[in-house]
Amino acid sequence: MCEHNINVHALNEIKSDIIRHSPYPNLVNIIAVTKNFNISAIDSATTNNITNIGENRVQEYIKKIQNFPELEQKIESHLIGKLQTNKVNKAVGTFDFIHTVDTVRLAIKIDSRAHQIGITQPIFIQLNIGNDPNKTGFKQTELYEAAEKIQTLNNIHLTGIMTILPFGLENQQNQHYFYETRKIKESIQQKISPTCKFLSMGMSSDYIEALKEGATHIRVGTKLYGKRK
Repeated sequence: MCEHNINVHALNEIKSDIIRHSPYPNLVNIIAVTKNFNISAIDSATTNNITNIGENRVQEYIKKIQNFPELEQKIESHLIGKLQTNKVNKAVGTFDFIHTVDTVRLAIKIDSRAHQIGITQPIFIQLNIGNDPNKTGFKQTELYEAAEKIQTLNNIHLTGIMTILPFGLENQQNQHYFYETRKIKESIQQKISPTCKFLSMGMSSDYIEALKEGATHIRVGTKLYGKRK
């Protein structure tokens, strides 16, 4: 089996960046993105005291983790890829957090499944802050009404806002979009949902700008493990 191990030097660099750039370094969670890697990537993350694991596909994660219950107990799992409505039943209760709730319809289906199995599912609402046609998520003009509707669902716990920026922006543009996302999150937290306190934003290429704007969850794969083949 091919081993996928954390680059310890890169991990230490990320930790230093958190201390240097985040206004709240103690609140920052590194999500190790293990998509397309086998179970060794998750094992290596926990060995290096990273317990937040990000996966893009429901089936891939289930297949990867199903024979390792002791490892599953050590981690918090985050679904960070698009969730198709036909995968909701498998995702709810499997992932500790679902980051990519991009329609009210999807939220209602998640709520219904969570009610069915007797849990409350923590979620993030996905914001398409850059109006990128290649990405899903609510536009700024849609987000507040959506948050109000989602907040009324009994078996969903709205924990934060998640965003993915358009590809290829300059650092200054990245930081501007992250600033806008933070302001929107703060407004929703104050006016709609006090539990909406997390900011899932920033990846290997732009996490420093995200940290400067108060990201609480940075989703890092390539920097930690190297480029995927």
